[in-house]
Order: sequence, then structure tokens, then C-alpha cells
Amino acid sequence: MKLVTASEMRELDRRAIQDLGIPSLVLMENAGRTTYQILRREFPAPQGEVAVVAGRGNNGGDGFVVARYLANAGLPVAIFLLGPRDQVSGDARVNLEILAHLGVAVAEVLTDADLNPTIHRLAKAGLIVDALLGTGLNSPVKGLMAALIERINHLRPQVLAVDIPTGLSADTGEVLGVALKAQVTVTYGWPKLGQVLPPGRDYVGRLWQVDIGIPPNFAQEAPVSLAEAREMRALLPPRPFGSHKGTFGHLLVLAGAIGKTGAAALAAEAALRAGAGLVTLGVPASLNDILEAKLTEAMTLPLPEAAGARALGVAALKPIVEFLDEKFTVALGPGIGTHPETRELVGRLGRDLACPMVIDADGINNLAGVTAGLKNAAGPRILTPHPGEMARLVGLSTPAVQARRLDLARETAARLGVTLVLKGAQTVVAAPDGRASLNSTGNPALASGGAGDVLTGLIGGFLAQGLAPWDAARLGVYLHGLAADFFVSRHGPRGMIAGDLLAVWPQMLTEFSQGTIPPAEGDICFTRVIS
Repeated sequence: MKLVTASEMRELDRRAIQDLGIPSLVLMENAGRTTYQILRREFPAPQGEVAVVAGRGNNGGDGFVVARYLANAGLPVAIFLLGPRDQVSGDARVNLEILAHLGVAVAEVLTDADLNPTIHRLAKAGLIVDALLGTGLNSPVKGLMAALIERINHLRPQVLAVDIPTGLSADTGEVLGVALKAQVTVTYGWPKLGQVLPPGRDYVGRLWQVDIGIPPNFAQEAPVSLAEAREMRALLPPRPFGSHKGTFGHLLVLAGAIGKTGAAALAAEAALRAGAGLVTLGVPASLNDILEAKLTEAMTLPLPEAAGARALGVAALKPIVEFLDEKFTVALGPGIGTHPETRELVGRLGRDLACPMVIDADGINNLAGVTAGLKNAAGPRILTPHPGEMARLVGLSTPAVQARRLDLARETAARLGVTLVLKGAQTVVAAPDGRASLNSTGNPALASGGAGDVLTGLIGGFLAQGLAPWDAARLGVYLHGLAADFFVSRHGPRGMIAGDLLAVWPQMLTEFSQGTIPPAEGDICFTRVIS
């Protein structure tokens, strides 16, 4: 599912109008008519009149079309226009005049003195249709409109938003001053980034996508997408009859140091759950017996340690290279530590190994300040930082990373020539060519030690089975979040640990493959409507 910015959507509108000759009035009619249809489905029996609060622009025009269909259906409708009637122009003006011909009254809200009687009416409404401002908002809502929004929010009403809740940035999801909170949002053409990114997703409610007549291929070049079940299901590596363990690849996991053997074990087990045919865990030699006892299905490879430390040393480079062949994939970093020798080893492996590699946790911390080798690495690389690791990698504070998650992930992926997975709410997967994907699964139960190690193993397991880095990263992130959703739907939001992701994995994957997993509470929910 493509996601667009406000400017990208304006360009798509322009192409439909100018290049294809579709009248803008037709697009507005399609938008308003289908919004009315969704309104009747989502709110079949509103208790009271439907109040349309409208601005003077095209968003208000969409609201006028909705009001006309409500009136034609014999439903009680009240229209409140924020601003003078004579300042409404263009297509919105046409639809406002149609309402006048139908005898539908429109109340103007012009001054603070108009707020109290307006709010008095809105308090009795069964539903409020927000058609005040559309996706073009780029500065804080102020004055009379801000006061009206604050008063409406205080009522805690049922709200259906036209295209986007008023006050949200369509590009970032930021609340620009104050924003209406909707239970349902009907968006036109394609979903906007700000409707998916937090905090915007908390304001849109159930998100319906309406086809208003713009050809679907127009958005093919949009660089950002949302991971959806149908697309992710198609990425699952096939398991053909007659295949064997060699068919599904061999992953070498380089992980673990004193006190962090659990991270190594979780990554190895996750890779096996993801379907890798063989997994070998390379660990400091003195920890090998611990992992031998802990793991059953994964093999181990004891490796030379750093001087005076139970962590991988630079002397491990030679046996690692000798062990690998062209069929291998590498997962590097969970629990590996930051000893100076480990740091040197990680830098050389990240730069020189020709096989595909996913790098996580201390693997990323060891690369901070020495990322130049990644740009010309001998093979494809996936980096999976959490916000703190990302901050160290790029030399920023964690709040600065969180403030620019999508843009920073795309910039860093392009600069380093890697596929980058910036973990967190709405995990971002960015490719070096500028593409980015926002994840749509997961919940706060993932805020638990070891969950990231599981993700590393999953991505490594999919890489080992031959998926391209972009696909392996997106699929691993999506299913990792889905496993958490699956657990929470059955056991509640508290008490999950990282190992539970692996415990529910087989049943989750079976139901996912069959398409029988319902959306989790709080999931982004799209419903497509063809107008």
C-alpha cells in the first residue's frame, strides 16, 4: 500500500485533472458520495442530526457533497460554515450553491460570539463530519478554528473526518496546534503518511481509503509504502515437496559474550523458526559449552576470544572466513559486546565478507564512528538499530532520532548503502535506493529484552532462504510484530517475554498463511472502496 505526502497527492490530483481531463468537480463528487456511503455504514443510526462543520476550501466542498446526500436521504443535517459564505469559491462554491437550491440551511460561524450557539447544536448532534481543513495544512491551527476544535473535542463526540482530521500534518502526523480526534477517517486517493505515523494514527480512527477516479498506477513511484498482510504473505519463501535442509540456506550467527548468551540463543532459535535449513552459532570458545547445552537444533562454532575477555577477538576472523562459503548468510551482533578487539573484528567482517549480513545491537554500536566501510562493503548489509543505537550510529541524540524517524532512516540507508531497519512504534525499513516501508504490526509488549535478538534471527533466517535484503527485512519486521499481536490477542498485553514470540510462531504462521488472523486492536485498518 503506497503512502503519500500532501504534495505528492496534489500532484496526483493535478495529473488526473490536467493530463486525463477528469473535471475536478467529478473528483469532489466521487469523494463526497463515497464518504456518505461510508458514513451510512459506520454510523447507520446516529442519535440526532448529522452536523457538518466545513471550511471554505475543497475540504469543505467535500463536506457539502456529503451534506447533500444526507439531505436527499431525508436525514436531519446541519451545516456550519467557518467563515463568510461569499469567500467560498471554485468547486466548493458550486456544491454550496446546490445546497442553497435544495433549501438546506447553512449557518455561518464568523466570530467568538457564534461559538456558544454552535457548540450548543453540536452537543446534541449524533455525528459530526469534520470538513474544516484538508491535507494542505502546514502551520498551527489558530484563532476561531482552534477554539472551535477545542470546544468540539471537549464534547467527546462521534466524528467522521473528511480526508484527514483537521489539525494533523498529512506528512508527519504532528498535531499542528490542536486537532480533532475522529473515530473514522475517509481519505482520498491514497493514505497519507501522517495518518499512519504517530501520533497521527491515534487521531484518524478506522481509516477508509476511497478511490475517487485517479488511476492506481499514478502512485507507483511514491517511495514510501505500508506493509500489508497480502503483500507480506506473498514474500514467504516456498517450501516445495522434495526439498531438504540445504535448500533453505545456512546462517552463521556471530553473537554472545559473558552475561549475554541469551541474546545469542534467541537469535539462533529465531532463525530456525524463520525456516533456515541450518544455523550455526559462532561464540567465544569459553561460552561454547553453555550454548551447546542451551541449544538443541542449532550447531555451535567455538571461536578465539579477545585477550582477557570472554568475547570474540580479532583472531576469530581467520576461522570465520575459513568456515564460510558462498552459500552462507551471516547475522552479527546480538550480545557480542564492545571490547576493542570485538570492535575491530566487527568492522572487518562488516566491510570484507561477501555474503549477505544482518547487523544488530552491539554489532551496530561497534560500527559507530567507523561506518565508511559499509558504503563499499563486499556484500549486502541490513542494519537493525533501535533508536538509541541509531543515535550512536549517526551522532545524534535519541530524541533527535525519534523526531525524524522516517527521513533519517532513508537518509542513512542511502548514505551508507545499506537496508536500514529503525525499530520502534511503526518500525521503518529503508532501502539504499530511497524506498521506505512502515510496519503495521506490533504492540508495546515488544518492549522487552531479547525481542530485538529474535528479530535479528528472523531477518537472518529469511536472508538465508534467498530473500533480497529489502524483502527479508520487511517480512521479518512484519511477522515479528504479528507474533506479538498474536500473543497479546490470546494472553493479554502483559507478561510477554521474547521467547514467547518463538513459542507462538508456528500457530501464528499457519494462521497468517491461511489469512485467518483478524486485525489486532489498535492496528491500522484500511478498507478500500471503489467509487
